[in-house]
Amino acid sequence: MRGKRRIRGGRAPIRTVLYMAMLSSIQHNPVMKQFFNKLVAKGKNKKVAITACMRKMMTILNAMVRNNQEWQMN
Repeated sequence: MRGKRRIRGGRAPIRTVLYMAMLSSIQHNPVMKQFFNKLVAKGKNKKVAITACMRKMMTILNAMVRNNQEWQMN
């Protein structure tokens, strides 16, 4: 795909909540902060990097639900 990337599909209210959570997480969670900074250093647009972080958070949360675990700060 060429041109400007867009976020589409999925559930908009959940996407909105994840976006706001990710803005906070990038500031305070060292794992997400490092992942975001790595993507931006590679040349990714900041909004694209935030979306990638949102996806990473969703996979972590899904694994936590699957394994019946609580959040652990590493």
